[in-house]
Amino acid sequence: MKIVFFGSPELAVPFLAALKADPAFEVVAAVTQPDKPSGRGKTMSAAPVKETATRLGIPVLPFVSLRKDPAAAEALRALGADLFVVVAYGKLIPKGILELPRLGCVNVHPSLLPKHRGPSPMQYALAQGDPTTGISIMSLDEGMDTGPILAFESIGVDDVETLPSLSAKVMRLGPPLLVSTLKRLAKGEIVPMPQHDAKATVTKLLEREDGHLDWAKPVAEVERLVRAYLGWPGTFAVWTRNGSPLRLKVLSARPTDLRADFPPGTVRVADGRLLVEAADGTLEILALQPEGKAAMTAAQFLSGYSDINGAVLA
Repeated sequence: MKIVFFGSPELAVPFLAALKADPAFEVVAAVTQPDKPSGRGKTMSAAPVKETATRLGIPVLPFVSLRKDPAAAEALRALGADLFVVVAYGKLIPKGILELPRLGCVNVHPSLLPKHRGPSPMQYALAQGDPTTGISIMSLDEGMDTGPILAFESIGVDDVETLPSLSAKVMRLGPPLLVSTLKRLAKGEIVPMPQHDAKATVTKLLEREDGHLDWAKPVAEVERLVRAYLGWPGTFAVWTRNGSPLRLKVLSARPTDLRADFPPGTVRVADGRLLVEAADGTLEILALQPEGKAAMTAAQFLSGYSDINGAVLA
């Protein structure tokens, strides 16, 4: 089976590697997003899928826009692929390109569809406290994750799950599921299951400001957001120190049994612990990163910022 792989971030890399390693498949090209500036120096950085494809000897097609680039459809048609496989490509694929391969297009989505359609399914699952999420393999159509389901696998979510740890589960469990599904698809052994649109929920593309913590929310909700947004977009609070705002990125926290009659956002330092009041309880911050500084434990932070005691975070 000749396959063109569409993907960009680290999450997609194990899927590409699994297809390349299986003799049942021939990965004839990898389509990924072009190099982008990153870091403080804004140096150009390649997508992880591009780096992996290059290392594996797979030709790379870094189209800026599949919709606007007139050469994209012709280049993909010339490859004569039986199937397109999409894993976190990051852009919608036009109908004309979806119709090119003989077996259509298959997408890997890290949720149990139709729940959490869209670009941020893992963050939403964690932020909402879902006890279970999963991986769905579906046929792509023109909608946003609306195509029929070919296979799925559930993943348990524990009380300390973070975005990186959930991503690791998807990267471990997803590739074998994809490989087995494609082999069954080629043999005609799969009956696609239409999604129940009435049960669908949709996620949005998260931006950095979405991580601004609201201390007027319940403490459990604030703590879940810290775990859900770890990595991207990250969570933060703002401390006005000596008249200047200082952004504090929260990296790790846990709810406590402590209760105090202080306004939401009030910081207390007790027995070396960094505590912040939420709507219905107290959150202990375990690790954080002041703007312009390296990540540090709460104890390390308090050794240099002890004046935060009594402050109110925004």
